[in-house]
Amino acid sequence: MDDLTAGQLHALKSLARKKSGEDISFVKIGDAQALTELGLAERSREGWDITTAGAAFLARLSPLSSDDAEPMAPPTRLHAIDPD
Repeated sequence: MDDLTAGQLHALKSLARKKSGEDISFVKIGDAQALTELGLAERSREGWDITTAGAAFLARLSPLSSDDAEPMAPPTRLHAIDPD
């Protein structure tokens, strides 16, 4: 199950965003069906929804993958302050 295609992983992340209340674009039916067969998604009246197993799968991935990470602030220089 750890061998999801890029499309399936994108669909699973989209379904997670949908569960959190975000509006998402359509997911590819083939990707959603594959996720359903793996138990990571399920069909509903509104399309597909992420399952508890799907959410757990995403949680096991690195906490912030490169496409989800927020950009880091540029480094700042530290200057010693003369106490006198």
